[in-house]
Amino acid sequence: MIPPLRSAEYVRGYVVRLVFDDGSEGELDLERELHGEVFEPLREVEVFRSFRLDRELNTIVWSTGADLAPEFLYEAVTAR
Repeated sequence: MIPPLRSAEYVRGYVVRLVFDDGSEGELDLERELHGEVFEPLREVEVFRSFRLDRELNTIVWSTGADLAPEFLYEAVTAR
């Protein structure tokens, strides 16, 4: 089970800093993940940095309808 995502902050470019309730944390560069129709608008940094933490979905989401799987985020942070 993926622990709750406690916070998500914009760092720079396409980098976000994530902190999970189990203490796992880290910065992720998501630039390589922004492919496909739903992610295309996020290639504009101003749109990318407008994400918000959705506690119900346990991930970050954008007003464009894009989001990332919580499992992906957690595995990327803990793999470091």
